Amino acid sequence: MRKYIEENILPKVEKPLRYLGDEWNVVKKPWADVRLRTVFAFPDIYEVGMSHLGLSIIYNVVNEEPDFLMERVFAPWVDMEEQLKIHNLPLFSLESYKPLYEFDVIGFTLQYEMSFSNILNMLALGKVPLKSEERDDNHPLVIAGGPCAYNPEPLSDFIDAFILGEGEEVTIEVFRVIAKNKEQGNFSREKTLRELAQIKGIYIPKFYDVEYFPDGKIKSITPNVPYASAKISKRFMKNLDEAYFPTKPIVPYLEVVHDRAMLEVLRGCTRGCRFCQAGMLYRPVRERSPEVLKEQAEELLKNTGHNELSLTSLSTSDYTCVEPLIKELLDKYENEGVGISLPSLRVDSFSMGLAQQVQRVRKSSLTFAPEAGTQRLRDVINKGVTEENLMKVARHAFENGWSQIKLYFMIGLPTETNEDLDGIADLAYKVLNLGDEIRKDNGARGPQPKVTISVAGFVPKAHTPFQWEPQVNLEKLKEKQQYLGSKIRNRRITYNYHEAKLSFVEAIFAKGDRRLGKALYRAWEKGCKFDGWSQHFKYETWLEAIRETGLDPEWYAYRTLNYEDILPWEHIDIGVKKQFLSKEHQKALEIATTGDCRFKHCTVCGICQDFDVALDLKGGK
Repeated sequence: MRKYIEENILPKVEKPLRYLGDEWNVVKKPWADVRLRTVFAFPDIYEVGMSHLGLSIIYNVVNEEPDFLMERVFAPWVDMEEQLKIHNLPLFSLESYKPLYEFDVIGFTLQYEMSFSNILNMLALGKVPLKSEERDDNHPLVIAGGPCAYNPEPLSDFIDAFILGEGEEVTIEVFRVIAKNKEQGNFSREKTLRELAQIKGIYIPKFYDVEYFPDGKIKSITPNVPYASAKISKRFMKNLDEAYFPTKPIVPYLEVVHDRAMLEVLRGCTRGCRFCQAGMLYRPVRERSPEVLKEQAEELLKNTGHNELSLTSLSTSDYTCVEPLIKELLDKYENEGVGISLPSLRVDSFSMGLAQQVQRVRKSSLTFAPEAGTQRLRDVINKGVTEENLMKVARHAFENGWSQIKLYFMIGLPTETNEDLDGIADLAYKVLNLGDEIRKDNGARGPQPKVTISVAGFVPKAHTPFQWEPQVNLEKLKEKQQYLGSKIRNRRITYNYHEAKLSFVEAIFAKGDRRLGKALYRAWEKGCKFDGWSQHFKYETWLEAIRETGLDPEWYAYRTLNYEDILPWEHIDIGVKKQFLSKEHQKALEIATTGDCRFKHCTVCGICQDFDVALDLKGGK
């Protein structure tokens, strides 16, 4: 099959390197030598998926088990899908070119609601029945994890088992159960799912019944078997120093979105931004020690040949050892041309020292996320930063030689007014003017300062204080985008904004229940796929599909939920209490802020008390 594909298909597609699977550090195991054959399925193209650290972690931790193999498959781009259909070939894995239907387990990562249609498309191309109820004992088990698994309901028709939380340990536990049952002969899907349901962090949708009131609200979510828990708790690693980390990741031959070595410095964030799902899902904060990170960095650079090291986390500048770590890494590697890059930074924790360190080898772009244009709205969302913070870091940046700064904002946030939108434009102009002043003081040397503002539409997410909020209606969101655009009239300020229609469909699934499975299936039947890509997003088709299945898209996205309502994700326990989230929502409406528990008192969110864990900070704070 491989020879046929290389000779007859790959010459006809745009980027054949997406499908070769012979990269540096790839793992290939003989199928006859293992007990369980699994494939990690990323529902987007290769360049996106290979930038995902979670793929690298799970791929390598599984392949270090001698009895298991894990291969990879990505959503084939439209040209490759066309060729597969012309030649009547199934979607295959990169390592062995085996069709998906031959694997024991297909594991999807759920990073974004708008990739859901690609999951169905990949299963169909792999000749695997789409619906869980249509699969028998001879078909692969289809599992899924990732942030969107924390509201698993819209995918419950298609996924056999969801893994909730961090997967290093629980994935191996799941695979051991499946492998044991495979070895016993007469493999039983039902028996295997029954055993998986008893593992902490595993949710099996078929073992739960959902009842609805006549008005469409949820009446109850209850287990229908005695071995299914009423609440499914997430899994997480208490000690990151002891957690597995891949120091020999695959190095793509094709340029990918994040083409660098990734070093994970911490997990979790307790800043408490009220719109932010990741900040609630990944609590508590757990840092890796500098000693462990330096060892991992040495191995990563030796094994990959990368000349850039990205310190990744939800908020890297909050890492308590960030400045000394960067200094030590650069002292050791800058003569080899290795630079350090940081992801989106908090404006209240980016110091002059940090600015001076990260630009020693090369200047990566600087991105900050004020999120809102006025202090009032920043307090509503509990962002915890001020205009003074922003201007201070902008000064640090311009004085240290940067000429371009990117700023991220959200529009459509609860309580937002035009005054808040004016504030976004005002901040952009103030930052630009500051850059001009500093450049003038330096004799007008160097390129002119530029500012890019990227604006996303607010999407209410599960397990956040704003989960009860409606999304701003589509026409209003478009008006806000146009209004803000009218306030920016400088060619050195670039204004980017997300497609409002895309945010609307995202909100439907972010707040959705299991009835949406029928709509998702219908949308896929009507040709929806790659919905996160604007050139492939079919808005009208999505609306038709949802309405054809008897559902109202506006009801899902625009309705205000009550604290007493049973939410579609009510049975999923992330450790942060619903009472804490409702209290935070009330404080938002009162424009009251909540401090970070790393620096002040415990906020009693629930994670440390109920999950027997504590903050793990390496810098002594």
